[in-house]
Amino acid sequence: MKLSVLMPVYNEEAWIIESTKRVLTQKVAGITSLEIILVDDGSTDGTRQLLEQIKKDNPKIVQLIFQEKNQGKGACIRSAVSAMSGDICVIQDADLEYDPANYPNLLRPLVEGFADCVYGSRFQGDQPKRVLLFWHYLGNKFLTFLSNVCSNINITDMETGYKAFRCDILKQVPIVSDRFGVEPEITAKIARLKCRMYEVGISYFGRTYAQGKKITWVDGVKAIFSILRFWVFR
Repeated sequence: MKLSVLMPVYNEEAWIIESTKRVLTQKVAGITSLEIILVDDGSTDGTRQLLEQIKKDNPKIVQLIFQEKNQGKGACIRSAVSAMSGDICVIQDADLEYDPANYPNLLRPLVEGFADCVYGSRFQGDQPKRVLLFWHYLGNKFLTFLSNVCSNINITDMETGYKAFRCDILKQVPIVSDRFGVEPEITAKIARLKCRMYEVGISYFGRTYAQGKKITWVDGVKAIFSILRFWVFR
């Protein structure tokens, strides 16, 4: 079984070497081949040069996609989905808030064939999770609640950065959101497909804004409208 790792990247000069190294070295039972699709979202630091070196060192595994201007996480995922050739795929942030060491548990339901998609929940399990801002936590819980109400599902972490899918399922989802609205959009459309959805607990090494975290309260407000948009306009 082939795994496609879809990795949006924007100004991650400090993290991209280590994050790709961890993906490359992570072993998962049942995965026999790997591709990593790195989508640079118009980085303005030294990220692009590092990506080119990663590609040079791993020419048979790494694909590079360069977006000429910053468009957002959703646009990166859309580009990566169109290029992937695996059997299953996982969205991997480049900043290591989400550790590839989670892959064995996250991907097992897909590898064993009893799931169509798996969400890695930051609010379940006994893995280590960095304590961060209360209002971020409350916002995440509210957005998940609203998403569950609209989609009639029962997950604990809709906004998680770890979402894994059968590739043929994700290719059925026409992603139109360019930025962080992609999280509620994918969730709404996957739920509408009546997919076999699973959750597993994951570790979470969250970053502060000083360390480069990009999502803000504005994205949370936009997520509310995205949830309602993809619920009303089916």
